[in-house]
Amino acid sequence: MTDTVVETDSVDYDVVIVGAGPGGYSAALRARELGLHVALVERDERPGGTCLNRGCIPTKALITAARSVEQGRHASRYGIDMSVNGIDFGALRDYRRKTVRTVVEGLSGLLRFRGVDMVHGEANAVERVGDAAYAVTITSQDDAPHIVTARHVIVATGSRPRPLPGIPFSQSVIDSDAALELDEFPDDVIIVGSGAVALEFASLWNAAGSRVTLLARRNGVLSNWDRRTSATMTRELKRRGIDVVTHAGVTGMDTGVNLGAAVHYRVTSGKTTEDRTTAAQIVLVAIGRDPNTDAPWFDGLGIARDDAGYVSVDGLGRTNLANVWAVGDITGGYQLAHRAFEQGIVAAEAIAGLDPSPVREETIPRVVFSSPEAAAVGLTKTQAQADDRYEDVTETIYPMTGNARTLMTGENGSVTVIGAVPAGKAGTARVVVGVHMVGPEVNELAGEAEQLVGNAVPLSDAARLIHPHPTFGEALGEALLKADGRPLHMR
Repeated sequence: MTDTVVETDSVDYDVVIVGAGPGGYSAALRARELGLHVALVERDERPGGTCLNRGCIPTKALITAARSVEQGRHASRYGIDMSVNGIDFGALRDYRRKTVRTVVEGLSGLLRFRGVDMVHGEANAVERVGDAAYAVTITSQDDAPHIVTARHVIVATGSRPRPLPGIPFSQSVIDSDAALELDEFPDDVIIVGSGAVALEFASLWNAAGSRVTLLARRNGVLSNWDRRTSATMTRELKRRGIDVVTHAGVTGMDTGVNLGAAVHYRVTSGKTTEDRTTAAQIVLVAIGRDPNTDAPWFDGLGIARDDAGYVSVDGLGRTNLANVWAVGDITGGYQLAHRAFEQGIVAAEAIAGLDPSPVREETIPRVVFSSPEAAAVGLTKTQAQADDRYEDVTETIYPMTGNARTLMTGENGSVTVIGAVPAGKAGTARVVVGVHMVGPEVNELAGEAEQLVGNAVPLSDAARLIHPHPTFGEALGEALLKADGRPLHMR
């Protein structure tokens, strides 16, 4: 399956989009839907960006497979005599690649069907042409330059894994892209980081039987999340056999000629510090991602960026330059595919002359596909108390052990609901401003939580919503009932 390639040296478009990840391709699809003539520039052979090719899709495919192994090992709790005899890594690799190929080919076909012109190559120059257009120079794989012009340019160049300062990636010290391409799961691994990527790989490898050590800089994993979510997740990872070391800062690393690395780190507890060293076959560095905004044409064009390299945009994606827009990971905030997807839609609609609502960062759901899972939407208690828009903030906690479906799985977790009264409206109904969850399948509850937070649903109305029985979703329903002052299945 091949994409349509623009062969002419100069083509006029309404919009040229640089980058075909979720932000770029969603902008292209929506813009075509609105009747705009669109070119989508992508340096990789296939569209989809990191998410479809090297991130969301392949990692979740591996996590799905690893959970089958985990379920087999724990089948005895249900009275089932089952054993896991091994992993066919070749078949597992083929499964992952087939999953990615199916999703990407579907996207490629959709782009062709919608009439989006794909231009494969590297955008190495973007220049202003007159008062109302931009010229984008693209170098293709055969080094043949293409120049396309458009009234609007959407920049969606994405991000890349961030290395530790002074420690480049290598055969033993790898990023998430390299982790996906490992021929086998490592016998032992050290993970530096405590965010979503770190936790997902920790859970994946732990389920497959690897010895996992996770180094977290602060007092727990997901330290920027709700405090109970962080504490519960840290406890549950340890319960599953992952060695979570908190307050750990890497001070150095030794790598040999052969596969393997020794990590030197310092653990700080109160006024005491302790230097330690741990060795493993592989070290995964998952400390965040840097925006791809260092190409010379960003400076040449004059796109405003902050000190970290993120492009400054408003809620619609507009940059400091007329008719230049930016979406996705390069704009800061949550580096999530579904956030970029919505940003692309909003930018396309604004270009087409519609009046879309700006993307609201606080209503973007966050999900970690670890074991257990974590999901969150909205504000934490501390954030709500510091927000001038709210007063009389409450925090309600419901333990997942009170949920029948969770009890069946032998898992644990919690649901936290943050409620608040809009400022200056004392005596009115308290609304849902945050939902934070840890437990099995909570990723499937994030959409409902987003609706409650995004629409500022009063707690009394949210608690009236009926959840089917018996489901994991009932845990959220019970938490809402408790937050509304009328708990049923707990004191």
